[in-house]
Amino acid sequence: MYLERTCGRIKEVMGHCPCGNLYHTGSDFMNTQVLYVSGTGNTAAVAKEIFQALPSSSKDIQELDHAKNPLSADCYFIGFWANRGTANVEILDFLSELHGKKVALFGTCGMGNSPEYYAEVEKKVRAFLPDDNQYFGSFFCQGKMPIRVREKYEAMLGTEHDQLASRLIKNFDEALFHPSAEDFRKAASFAKNISKKMEAVL
Repeated sequence: MYLERTCGRIKEVMGHCPCGNLYHTGSDFMNTQVLYVSGTGNTAAVAKEIFQALPSSSKDIQELDHAKNPLSADCYFIGFWANRGTANVEILDFLSELHGKKVALFGTCGMGNSPEYYAEVEKKVRAFLPDDNQYFGSFFCQGKMPIRVREKYEAMLGTEHDQLASRLIKNFDEALFHPSAEDFRKAASFAKNISKKMEAVL
C-alpha cells in the first residue's frame, strides 16, 4: 500500500509506488516552503537549519523578496528578524495573503532574549495571519547585531540614559554568540516536530 495524491487529496493505494518504494509517509506529499527575510544573515542561517531538518521530499527554501510562486505550497515555515518587536512589512503583507495553509513562524531577535519577549513578537506577527489558516507555533532565538548598534549605545554612556545604555550593551555582547550551535539544534528539532503535526492533519 502507498499513498497517492490526486486533485489535492491523499488516498491509499494497494501495491508498490511507481517510484519503487513500498509506501510513502504523508510528509512526502506535503509541499513545504521555507520563506524568510534576513537583514544580517542570522535568520537565513536558521532558515537553512530548518529546511535541512524537514523530512518532506517536496520542499523548497527561498528568500521572500526573490521567491517564485510563493503562494503555491501547502505548508509554510516563515522567518524574519524582529524589528521593534514585530516583523518587517514584507512578511506581514505576505502573511495576510495566505489562505487555507499550514503555517509556522521562526525568527531571530537582537534584543529581548526571553520567552516573554518572543511571545510578544509572535502575537504581533501572528495577528496578520487570516483565521482560515492553521497555525502550528513558532521558534525564536537571539541574533548578533551590527557593530554600529553597539556604537550607538556607547554614545549614550555618561548621559541621562547611562543605565539603559549599559543594559543594551550587555545584551548586545550576549547576542554576539547567536545563533549558536544550540540554537540551530533547537531550530531543527522545532522543524521536525512541527512537520509531524502538519502531517497529522493532512
